[in-house]
Amino acid sequence: MSTPDKTVEILLAEDNPGDVMLTKKALEQGKLVNNLHVVTDGVEALEFLRQAGEYADKPRPDLVLLDLNMPRKDGQDVLKELQEDTDLCRIPVVVLTSSESQEDIAKSYELNANAYLTKPVDFDGFIDIVNRMENFWFKVVKLPEK
Repeated sequence: MSTPDKTVEILLAEDNPGDVMLTKKALEQGKLVNNLHVVTDGVEALEFLRQAGEYADKPRPDLVLLDLNMPRKDGQDVLKELQEDTDLCRIPVVVLTSSESQEDIAKSYELNANAYLTKPVDFDGFIDIVNRMENFWFKVVKLPEK
């Protein structure tokens, strides 16, 4: 579990530059020191998580924020690969997406997503949901050591 004097590593897998900017701003307003790493598709997300290729020197994230609708490999395919990887399956994954589809929600949980959040359309709502998520994952729950 994170402590206030520990830098939290967060991987954001998101292809929409506007949503990346909103997430960065929301996390900047949070109380925890964090490093936000951004990838723009599912292939890059898996490379980052596996510390492969250009991501070989990147830290293992404490939390993954995963959009479902991404190019090359979508979020559900990423979840499926994470579920099958005994090393990576312990990293908490929060689906942060615009989809309100019950099918997407059910499938994400079947693939072991730890939470499913729908992106609010307004800035204040987005800030609120990211701050609540940050508080929950890094101040309330107990996470395994890396």
